[in-house]
Amino acid sequence: MPIVLRSLMRDRILHLLLLLGVIMVPLANFHWSQLPGAVDWHTIMTLTGLLMLTKGLENSGYFDVLGARLIQRFQHERALALFMVCAAALLSTFLTNDVALFILVPLTLTLRKFSRLPISRLIIFEALAVNAGSLLTPVGNPQNILLWSHGALSVPAFIAQMAPLAAFLMLTLMALTWWSFPARSIQKHEQGESQPWHKPLFLISVLLYIVFIVALELKMTGWALLLVAACFLIMARSVLISIDWSLLLVFVAMFIDVFLLMHLPWLQPHFAAIGQLGEGGLYLLAIGLSQVISNVPATILLLQKVPPSDVLAWAVNIGGFGLLPGSLANLIALRMAQDARVWWRFHLFSLPMLAWSMLGGWLLLHLMR
Repeated sequence: MPIVLRSLMRDRILHLLLLLGVIMVPLANFHWSQLPGAVDWHTIMTLTGLLMLTKGLENSGYFDVLGARLIQRFQHERALALFMVCAAALLSTFLTNDVALFILVPLTLTLRKFSRLPISRLIIFEALAVNAGSLLTPVGNPQNILLWSHGALSVPAFIAQMAPLAAFLMLTLMALTWWSFPARSIQKHEQGESQPWHKPLFLISVLLYIVFIVALELKMTGWALLLVAACFLIMARSVLISIDWSLLLVFVAMFIDVFLLMHLPWLQPHFAAIGQLGEGGLYLLAIGLSQVISNVPATILLLQKVPPSDVLAWAVNIGGFGLLPGSLANLIALRMAQDARVWWRFHLFSLPMLAWSMLGGWLLLHLMR
């Protein structure tokens, strides 16, 4: 448990969110009984299960095996980067953006054992890729699930609505990846230090992963989480101790801070005026709100005032780029990167991506009219 306590004590993001919450509590108009309902417990349970399962796969040593094979397969940094970016985008279209990251980021981290690669930059691009890829389908990310469930579009119609933006962003991201990663040969270590591969732990982790994903679709997340926790408690307690528990508290604090923000009395008149905005105003507001409170809470808020139009769908997905809070996937990826410098380096790529996406997205919307 000292490992968990040290993680909590060093988590500056958690400390900042707690401080903001303490500041807003006396200013917000709410009842204390409302706070538990402010947290999306389904998201918290989903993240908890994914953290456990990913750590189980990592501790099994299989990521080392797969990482070694990738390094042998690819000879140049650019080719490997393009492959990882495409894999992240593709996985996110049907496994959701957070699941794609929980699979690819730990695998990416193992590559440093076998070679000299710009690992942090690669993880940044994977975070950008899941934001771009996940917007294509109704199940790619939480905001799309909300938009699709509130609207009347079929799955093919929703994909057709989002396809031009997805194609534009993926072409942009592939060009940016090509430019950002040189075609130089990968400098491989002569002898990578790989941990032993524990096949039983790997097999049970894969099996539980499948069960957990199916349980998510069947709305049985709580029972699946109990099953995953019980299995690791019996087989590998180190998995439960070594996951990033403070990340879960960060998400809880984010949900509560967003709730308090929306209950500040001086903001209520502004929320009431949202329904009177034109397309341009809604487009800018959805992107701007996403930068501050993340695109999922922004979608929840805006759907109370406006219908799930193509403008709203494009805007909240574009809002995943830019600042760190824009998408919860950004936070997940950068936390897993385990690099203090990755936080500001992320914005060197994400902010230009946001500006380009805003401009290109607006022009595309008008071309489609």
